Amino acid sequence: MPVSMVETNPTDFDDWPDLFTLLTACFGPMEGRITPPSSFTRMTPESLRAIAAHNDLFLIRAPKPIACLFGQAQGSAYYLSKLATAPEHRGQGLARALIETALSRAKFLGSTALTLQTRVELTENHATFRALGFTQSGETCHPGFDRPTSLTFRRALCPPSPPRPHGLKTGANKLGTVSSCKTRPSRPI
Repeated sequence: MPVSMVETNPTDFDDWPDLFTLLTACFGPMEGRITPPSSFTRMTPESLRAIAAHNDLFLIRAPKPIACLFGQAQGSAYYLSKLATAPEHRGQGLARALIETALSRAKFLGSTALTLQTRVELTENHATFRALGFTQSGETCHPGFDRPTSLTFRRALCPPSPPRPHGLKTGANKLGTVSSCKTRPSRPI
């Protein structure tokens, strides 16, 4: 999926019920798997509209929403939430396209990293985020729990590379050392 198919804060978007349906299809199966329950259980189409008023909305439509992500600058990081891809559209690179678009937005805003949280129990999500270039950077616990309930993942944003002096290998900086920012293989997620 080309990143150009991702819309950022589309001004013509008003299909909150269908976005809610997409998120329900993605977050609903977590019920009974995670403790405490997801904050999504308290959301409505109107609360999604309110979230979008203070967060960036990244959206892929065909013509209804088939994938989405919210993002917001928080200090030096850009926090991602509610990444969702319709089950029948998974494996086509939609999540990667959303993340890459959010990465561009975060760089534009001057953020130094992307961050997100996922529940401890959702090991398949951990694998997806690792495949998208994130590393686990912390654990948190919800109020009333004495064990970690969420994991924090982080992806550092590489600053734009300065022009290379003639003769240096690709990926090398002016000192001739390779950048610490890793490239990730391009494969659908």
